[in-house]
Amino acid sequence: MEALAQSQNFLDRFNKWIQESIMIKLISIGFLIIILLIPSEWIQDMIVERQQRAGQVIQEVADKWSGSQTISGPIMVIPYRKQEIIDHGKDGKEIKEHVEKAFFLPEQLDVTGNVKPEILHRGIFDAVVYESGLQIKSSFNKPDFKNLSIPEEMVLWNGAYMIFGITDLRGISDNPAFLVSEKTFTPEPSNNIGVSIRSSRSENPGYLSEEKRSVVSSSGIITKLNWMDADSFNGNVNIKLKLKGSHRLDFVPVGKTTTVKLEGLWADPSFDGEFLPTEREISEEGFTAAWKVLHFNRPFSQQWTESNQELNGADFGVKLLIPVDQYQKSIRTSKYGVLVILLTFIALFLVEITQKVRIHPFQYILIGAALIIYYTLLLSFSEHIGYNFAYVVSSIATVMLISIYATTFLPSKGLVFLFSLLLIIFYLFIFIIILQQDFSLLLGSIGSFVIVSLLMYFSRKISWYRQSVQEA
Repeated sequence: MEALAQSQNFLDRFNKWIQESIMIKLISIGFLIIILLIPSEWIQDMIVERQQRAGQVIQEVADKWSGSQTISGPIMVIPYRKQEIIDHGKDGKEIKEHVEKAFFLPEQLDVTGNVKPEILHRGIFDAVVYESGLQIKSSFNKPDFKNLSIPEEMVLWNGAYMIFGITDLRGISDNPAFLVSEKTFTPEPSNNIGVSIRSSRSENPGYLSEEKRSVVSSSGIITKLNWMDADSFNGNVNIKLKLKGSHRLDFVPVGKTTTVKLEGLWADPSFDGEFLPTEREISEEGFTAAWKVLHFNRPFSQQWTESNQELNGADFGVKLLIPVDQYQKSIRTSKYGVLVILLTFIALFLVEITQKVRIHPFQYILIGAALIIYYTLLLSFSEHIGYNFAYVVSSIATVMLISIYATTFLPSKGLVFLFSLLLIIFYLFIFIIILQQDFSLLLGSIGSFVIVSLLMYFSRKISWYRQSVQEA
């Protein structure tokens, strides 16, 4: 009987050691944190999914209006006859003749325009579209076919025409006015104007990641010039164009000297592309911007004879996007989820050690679950009221929930208040990091250093081994 009592006493002491051992508690907390990483990853996946869904919906709305527009032109095209000698050996030689095209860019290109944005709604999502009025003035020098090794007598002046590249022809909202030498010409649409507009940029409406991809278009309008001979040439071309689009409006600097001046009623423009404006002014009422690009700055020539030339690597313009950044901010916030859980659990663990309070692992789990659900609250509220207000509402709700629950296992109101204050500091610290994008790394590093320093300070008097021996 005495041996049985000793065995039972040993088992009781062992079970008590298991329940109260610091090492076992630390292992349990670490295991719980690892378990909570799984739903944390699910939350990030859900944010990305909502982000992609928003991009798809906005893209659908924009496509029904008109897509992003890239303007290139005008470009003068003059066909010419080219002879080819084919040697048949003993049978003699044969001369074959076929028609090719020579392309010429303007010496001067001046574009002025105004952009009138409009916001379209679909469900909880907004898409920005625009209507623009463009005045395009260009001047061409008379082509020097000798530089292209083309005899003058081979030039077909009566087949000359102008091409003007437009990415999405659905955006033309009124018949373009095409004036050459003060004479009005009627252009026709075409899906193959003989040149390609290629740009590497993001075509998403700003809600997805800014992954760039190659975009090619060869659509536009064509107008015949009805020249009879070289004496009919006139290089002054004026175009009036009303164009609808969405997301962005870009230009290709086809002029030897290209100037573009834009103004619009949009307070948050983003100037994008290969060139930034030489002049810009942004206010709450709108923006004005001016670009100047020389032919030295672009990667294509002033004239060529090959067809399907790509006018790439020089487009520039403006993006008119609604600054919807709640998804990116939510993702950045969720990445700090592990830090918040870790600091919260460490705070509870220090309370256990210093105040001799026993907190069950299940209570840790419930607190961790509340910290995870916080991010779903943040995401759902941010889609309706914006990220900043959503962060405040979600943080207050989560802190209140955990604080009220903490009253069930913390022995004093002072400890509950201190624990709540720590949670508020954690969320306030992360909010400051999210808002200060340029200094987020610096603030995060300094903040983490301060937190570790405070943990070292408050745990300096804990005798870890002695306490473990006493508990055992």
